[in-house]
Amino acid sequence: MSPAIPALSLRIDGLSKQFGGLKVFDGISLDVPADGVMGVIGPNGAGKTTLINVICGMLAPTAGKVYLGERDVTGQAFHKVSQLGIVRSFQQTNTFRSASVEENLYRAKRFNASRGGQDLGLEELLEEFGLMAHLHEPSDKLPYGLQKMLGLVMGLAARPRFLLLDEPGAGLERRERPQVDRFVQFARAKLGCGVLVVEHDMEMVRRLCPHIVVLESGRLLAAGSPQEVLSRQDVIDAYLGIAEE
Repeated sequence: MSPAIPALSLRIDGLSKQFGGLKVFDGISLDVPADGVMGVIGPNGAGKTTLINVICGMLAPTAGKVYLGERDVTGQAFHKVSQLGIVRSFQQTNTFRSASVEENLYRAKRFNASRGGQDLGLEELLEEFGLMAHLHEPSDKLPYGLQKMLGLVMGLAARPRFLLLDEPGAGLERRERPQVDRFVQFARAKLGCGVLVVEHDMEMVRRLCPHIVVLESGRLLAAGSPQEVLSRQDVIDAYLGIAEE
């Protein structure tokens, strides 16, 4: 099934972000095809979430460009970038807290109603994630794991052309984390959209991402398949070794 509006690639070219004298990252270039999945890993403070914030328009870059397909979206406002099709998730739950699960999904669908298209069959995901039984409950009354998955499904309801996932496994119990795999599989099958995943769970990264990059001290340290990148000594020293201490 082809989406009504095709997914688009994401390309960032020489992207830099600086706060005063603090350089968060510098000269980052990435290219994720419309149907690709790329993982971004690195120690805390490497600039991963700031990178997502710049891509999605929550922060303006100091230098460099962001392209959705052939369109330059650099520095455009968050709501405008979202309407163009770059949809992001957040590390913490991000729902309309007093609204029901059903109302949250309705609002997400309305945000980008202009993209239209065939029904995505989100009920299938809602059932699998255990949300269907809570449709009429306020989202802030749900267990944390359900709130987190609702936030992801809301992103999908907005019919993204490209997804940015900021630590989708954060706060989820280990038994819940395969739901993120299912979410990404569903998004790609229904919308064909590319996905950029920032994540600390290396098992999830290995499962989801055929290609990963490592950010360290604001620079690209390594890029390639998980197998080759995660076996590099400089990556182990910079990130994996720290994580295991």
